[in-house]
Parts: sequence; C-alpha cells; structure tokens
Amino acid sequence: MIHVQNLHKQFGSVRAVNDVSFAAPDGAVTGLLGPNGAGKTTSLRMIYGLLQPASGKIEIDGIDVVAKPMEAQARIGVLPDISGLYPRLTAREHIRYYGNLQGIKGAELEARIAHWVEILALEDVIDRRVAGFSHGERTKVALARALVHNPQNVLLDEPTNGLDVMSTRAVRELIRHLRSEGRCVVFSSHVMQEVSALCDRIVVIAHGEVVAQGTSDELLALAGKTSLEDAFVELAGPHGEPA
Repeated sequence: MIHVQNLHKQFGSVRAVNDVSFAAPDGAVTGLLGPNGAGKTTSLRMIYGLLQPASGKIEIDGIDVVAKPMEAQARIGVLPDISGLYPRLTAREHIRYYGNLQGIKGAELEARIAHWVEILALEDVIDRRVAGFSHGERTKVALARALVHNPQNVLLDEPTNGLDVMSTRAVRELIRHLRSEGRCVVFSSHVMQEVSALCDRIVVIAHGEVVAQGTSDELLALAGKTSLEDAFVELAGPHGEPA
C-alpha cells in the first residue's frame, strides 16, 4: 500500500505539487489523471524517491520514503516517463542487471527472467541489444526490469503512451494481472477509456492539487456527468488538455 499525505514540491516560483494526499491500496489500480503540468509525474517521482518533497509524508507498506529510502525502494517497481535503457545491452542483460541490484542471483534470478519473458512475450528479442527496438519492445523490457524483484507496489507513468494496439493491450493485461496478484498499482494515463476500464480509484489532479478522487461512478456523480471525459473536464476545470 502507498500512502501520500500533504505532499508539497516547488521549483523556484513554480508550485508543482500543493498538498496532495491519496491512498493506493493493495489489490487495486489507482489512476492519476490531470492536465499537462498538473503535478502527476512530480508526485510519482517523489513517491519512488527520485525527488525529495519539500514537506509531507510518503509511506510504502508503512515505510517512510524519506527516512528509509533504500528500504522503501526495495518494495516498489517503477516504469518512469523515460525508460532509460542502455542501447548496447541486451534485454536479458537489462533485466539481469536490475535483478542483481536487488540482490537476486543465480537460478532464482534466471527463473524470474524466464517468467517475465513469457508474461511479456519477449522471447524473440530477449537476447538482442535494445538499440533498434521498437517503442513497444523497449517498454516491455523496462517493465520486466521493474518487476524482476516481484515488488508489492508498482508505479507506471503513462505506460501505454506511444504504443501500438497490440502492445497497449499487453500492458493493460499486465496491469490486470498485477492487480489479481494483490499488488498495489499506481499509474498515470491520458486515455479516458483506459482509466475507466482499469482503475478501481481515480485521483484527479489540477494545478498540483487533488481536486477529486473516487471510483468512476463516484466521479460521475460528483460532476453530474455521464462520461468520464466530461466529468474530468468539469472537475479539473479549463486547465488544458488531459496529460
């Protein structure tokens, strides 16, 4: 479970995140939805420890991210907004390297690699260097890398952005699979259909603040609308296109 309380972050005069609070339980998918520049990615980066909050508290399975960053990071798997793959390494080498960083070695690590290769259908590319990979193939490698240590909590920053139909379907099925295993999944997306189909709870963020949160039905009722897109526009206000 991930618990975020009164999170603040400022860059110079720009207040990127202002008093953001939400909880993401195990066995559920929590979606972050908001306009461009709303603070979604900044919030995710603070949760997984890339940025330190100016104030507020973040707990992952009861572990304080600021006080015990290494312990907290061992409990999460992250697909960031930029995959950051090394072009000269093969897909297998990427996954193995991150498994080693998590202290996994030998037969156990190879078994985990084989598991995610099968789940993500990476058989045809697993021993190729990632230079020249399609965007979808790169995303799958980054996902396997993030999941090789079997984290209880998974953070995905727009995981289907730029993917073709088949790759998008594979990622959505993976998210459902992770939820069925009882994991906590937090992801941001600009695709309303995706959010509606996958998310148990939705956190709407605008101008760095949480303006609404709840199930799809609760947000529809709160906004007095019949579609999630219309509800989002009503709740987020005229702040630009969804991100």
